[in-house]
Amino acid sequence: MTGRTQQKMPADLAAAGARFLVADRRDGPALAGVLGGGADLLVDAACYTEADARQLLPHLSAVTSAVMLSSKAVYVDPAGNHVNSVVPPRFDAPVVESNPTMNPGARVYDSPLGYGANKVAAEHALLDSGYPVTVIRASKVHGEGAARPREWMFVKRILDRRPAVFLAHEGQGGDHTTAAVNTAALVETVAAAPGARILNSADPDAPNARQIAGVIARYLGHEWNEVLLDDAAPAGLGDHPWDYRPPLVLSTKASLDLGYEPVGTFAQTIPGQVDWLVKEAAAGRVPGTGDPFLEHYLDYSREDAFTGTRDLPAKGAGAVPAE
Repeated sequence: MTGRTQQKMPADLAAAGARFLVADRRDGPALAGVLGGGADLLVDAACYTEADARQLLPHLSAVTSAVMLSSKAVYVDPAGNHVNSVVPPRFDAPVVESNPTMNPGARVYDSPLGYGANKVAAEHALLDSGYPVTVIRASKVHGEGAARPREWMFVKRILDRRPAVFLAHEGQGGDHTTAAVNTAALVETVAAAPGARILNSADPDAPNARQIAGVIARYLGHEWNEVLLDDAAPAGLGDHPWDYRPPLVLSTKASLDLGYEPVGTFAQTIPGQVDWLVKEAAAGRVPGTGDPFLEHYLDYSREDAFTGTRDLPAKGAGAVPAE
C-alpha cells in the first residue's frame, strides 16, 4: 500500500503483514520506485486526470492486472446531465457500462464540471494503452474510514436522540450505494481475470433514502418519527444526499457475469461504517467537521422551525404535507 502518510494504513492490513511505502501519487520518481519491480495487481485509487493515467503507462508492462477506480459521475442522461450538473440527471433504467459519458476534458478536476470529464480522459488513456486495465465505476461509496461519510447525517441524529427524521420527497429518492468491501471483492475477481474493460460497482440492492435511514436506526436500536415530506415542503427541509428520482441505479450484470460475488447488501455491510462513526464521535473526532457538504445535512434549524408549527405523526411512518 502506498500513500503520503503511513498513519492512514488500516490496522488490519498492517496486522496481516502488508507493507506501506511512502510515495506521492504524482511524484514520478516515487511512483517508479514503487512499481519498478512490477506487480501482480495494481489498484489506483487516485487517478483523476489524463496526466495521472499517463504517469502509469511506462510501468504497466510489468503489471499483471491493473485497476483504475473511477466513478459513476462520468455517466450522462439523454439530455446530457450528470450527477454534478446544475440539472439533476434522469436515468429511467439501470445504467450499464456502455451508457454515454461526459466528453473527456481538461477542466480543473476537483470541480463539478471537471471531475467526471477528467475521469473520462483518464479512463481513455488507460483503456487505449493495450494493457489489461479494468476501470471500476463505483457509486455512493460507504465504509470504515470514508472521507465523506454521508450516512453520518442519520448516525448523528440518532446519537443526538433526535425524535424525528425528515425526508424530502417521502424518502423515495435513491442513489445506488457501493460498499467498499464489495468493490474490494470485485477487484479480487479482476485480479484473477486480467483484461481491459469497464465494470460498474454497486451493492446488490439499491436502497432509497428512507430504507437507508431505517437500516441505520434499527442497527443502533433507535426509534423515531418518519416525517415523509411532499414536494411542497420548505426548501432544504429533509434534504439528503441520495435524492435522485427516479432512483439512480447501476447495472452490475457485467461484474456478476465475470464471477464476482458481492460481500453483502447495504444492510449487511453498513454496520462497519456505523460502528466506526460512533467510535470516532465518542473520541471527539466528529466526522464531517468543516465540510460544508455534510454540515448542510446536519443543520437542525429547519426541522426545529417546522416542528414548532405542527404536531408530528406517531412513531413510524407519516406523510406530512407542507402548507
